[in-house]
Amino acid sequence: MSNTLHAFEFAQLKTPEIPGVCVLFGQESFLHRSTLEVLCQHLLGDDEDVPFTRLEGKTAQWRDVIDEVGTMSLFGSGGRRLVVVDNADEFVSKHRDQLERYFEKPKSSGVLVLQVEKWLKTTRLYKRADKTGLQVDCNAPQKKAGKRNTLDKKALCDWMSDRAKSTHEFVLPVSSANALIDLIGPELGLIDQELARLALYVDPGAKVTDSLVREVVGGWQMKAIWDLVDIALVGNTKEALEHLDKLCQLGEKPQKLYGQIAWSLRRYAAATRIYERANRRGESMTLRKALQEAGFPNWPKALDEAQARLKKVGRIRAAALYQHLLEIDISLKGTHSHERRGRLALEKLFASFAAELYPRLLAS
Repeated sequence: MSNTLHAFEFAQLKTPEIPGVCVLFGQESFLHRSTLEVLCQHLLGDDEDVPFTRLEGKTAQWRDVIDEVGTMSLFGSGGRRLVVVDNADEFVSKHRDQLERYFEKPKSSGVLVLQVEKWLKTTRLYKRADKTGLQVDCNAPQKKAGKRNTLDKKALCDWMSDRAKSTHEFVLPVSSANALIDLIGPELGLIDQELARLALYVDPGAKVTDSLVREVVGGWQMKAIWDLVDIALVGNTKEALEHLDKLCQLGEKPQKLYGQIAWSLRRYAAATRIYERANRRGESMTLRKALQEAGFPNWPKALDEAQARLKKVGRIRAAALYQHLLEIDISLKGTHSHERRGRLALEKLFASFAAELYPRLLAS
């Protein structure tokens, strides 16, 4: 019997049996967090004296991890000790042999949880954890489409509807869930944020409409901002600044605009990171596939356009986007918190996508 479940399935279990080894794998950080919360609730309950240890996978040593798992609580109610190794990919690579032996006979005194991004089905570790441990898939739900896997939109919509009802106390129809995915993509953390925002616009137990989703989550402002970003990315600085001027004249504040601009740009940064990481590992990865994994709509035209923009930006600038956006975010909360200086920061960001200006802007 398989002990591998998707995070959606695991969350539905009333009284799951938690073995001595659990592996949370995948790229959805929201699912990693929510699954760990469920594990903690089942293992620790409301007993604050039950130990809970978190270690960083890049620095954790095998001896320290095993000592933590085997240490009994002096003050707790006798429950098992929970030890979580975060970002454990490097830890797994370094201690694969020890883990294979440990998976065969884990300590009864505690539960070891490994949080990893990559977890191949072909490895002995995967097969042993599938037989004697618990594995939770923390990726967006997938389904078979011929020889490839694609987003299981129905499963995602079902989860969104359940989340809206159980956590945010409103009814989300399937059509509205699909509209939400089309607007912001299949990033679960962002989806949950937007569900929370939608809850502010309806009474408890009420049903949201497709038009409300488009108005609250999208609206003309978001479309205008997406157009603004698209124009800037291809180096059309003059038109981008004209679009920014129109938005500012309509009362939009730079700090508010930046949140939506940064979200759009982070997808390009994420696609670049996914592509480069795959290349470093010697894995086959196309730029188109990287864009899909970064949350771009899985439509041929949308992917073609996004790929063309990313190529226009170039690898160097795209790889530096995360750092660039962080610096702007910090400045908008400090030195550029005034509206005029905030607008200047956005103008400088858009101008940075013009190839001839990029070196000078970085140096300034």
